[in-house]
Amino acid sequence: MGNAKVKGKVAAGGSTGGAILGVDPGLNITGYGVIRSTAAGIELLEAGIIRTKAKASLERRLLDLHEGLGEVIAAHKPSVLALEQLYSHYKRPQTAILMGHARGVICLLAAQAGIAIESFEATRVKRMMTGNGHAPKDQMQMAVKLQLNLATVPEPPDVADALAIALCQQQMSSMQVQL
Repeated sequence: MGNAKVKGKVAAGGSTGGAILGVDPGLNITGYGVIRSTAAGIELLEAGIIRTKAKASLERRLLDLHEGLGEVIAAHKPSVLALEQLYSHYKRPQTAILMGHARGVICLLAAQAGIAIESFEATRVKRMMTGNGHAPKDQMQMAVKLQLNLATVPEPPDVADALAIALCQQQMSSMQVQL
């Protein structure tokens, strides 16, 4: 299992609250991003990927995902896990099945830790971040970079997607607090 991480602080508006873990699920690469709203803005606690070995058995890959994301949950104790909703493209049903395995492990981890789960459709995340529900990866990366005031775009795109999911959850939480 390989794991790439990014840590740092960024400034943005938001309400004070617990950590939000955004996850872009995948069997090969799962992107994650942990943010927290503070009185001073949004703090980026950690972002990275969990990569499984393509030639390993399905069981081993799911275990690696469980262990890797479990470490992130143990380190940051998020109050909510924001997750991309499962979708299926008619040309690639096998991909949806494999994604379902990864998503199941992620949901199990959240349940074991007593963390609430919020799901977002990919098109909704893209629309909230860019105004375009079909925005390409590079546009999403740039939107996350700008919103979090990062020096560079988050790489790989799985990290940007996970951070975008976390930011959408933060925005939805802020809107609920204001209501």
